[in-house]
Amino acid sequence: MEGATSFLRVKVLLTLAYDGTAYQGWQSQPNGMAVQNQLEHAFERILGEIPPIEGAARTDAGVHAHAMTAHVELPAGRFRLPLQALPLALNRHLPEDVRVVAAIPVAATFHARFDAMGKTYRYRIWNHPVMHPLRRHHCWHVPQALNLDAMQEAAALLMGRHDFRAFTITCPGKLRDPHCTLASCGIRQRSHAITLQFRADRFLFRMCRTLTGTLVQIGQGRLDSADLARFLQPKLFDPEFRAGMVAPAHGLTLWRIHYRRE
Repeated sequence: MEGATSFLRVKVLLTLAYDGTAYQGWQSQPNGMAVQNQLEHAFERILGEIPPIEGAARTDAGVHAHAMTAHVELPAGRFRLPLQALPLALNRHLPEDVRVVAAIPVAATFHARFDAMGKTYRYRIWNHPVMHPLRRHHCWHVPQALNLDAMQEAAALLMGRHDFRAFTITCPGKLRDPHCTLASCGIRQRSHAITLQFRADRFLFRMCRTLTGTLVQIGQGRLDSADLARFLQPKLFDPEFRAGMVAPAHGLTLWRIHYRRE
């Protein structure tokens, strides 16, 4: 029976926070410069092996996370730590810009990605002629004054279910389903800091950054709400047409993954 226990697995949901500045996104890379690579290395140090890890999202290079989730299947025979001690054990072997902040048990059938009901992203802009040096890795510097009222009016048009193919850089032939339901799209300003928050059931590749870039161009007067309305009607233009500019990666943070309450 003791040999059989080595085949048993305990599934755990991890919540991680990380500064993505030094990494090529979440997903493991051959050069080892992804956040998942760092987590795999930490598990190898405490377990002697790398368990299967599945993230809920795939953040781009330079994108940060406030609460990224990932499930991991741990070998029951080798995992002898109390679950509440797992974050501390992993953090001892993680770089300072990556931290596991929580670990909870989940059902064997749970999947961090496929059971997610939606995601929330936040994008931060520093709107001042001079970039604050302490914000340079986490905010997009937009020195020109922005018309926040125009941006908020345009953001309201994004709410609901739309065809967002104009807001992704995915090639048209590879885009299986361009439809997403945007549950919220808020913009708030505190002093020189502007935060855009997007919550949706799903996001297309670089959709948040393209939405942000388009809204900033509206705030600059380069586009208007009528342009945005046309972008949401792809039948009116060439299928390879794309909306406004793509905002830089370093202003974006994966804020939360949403699951059903159990």
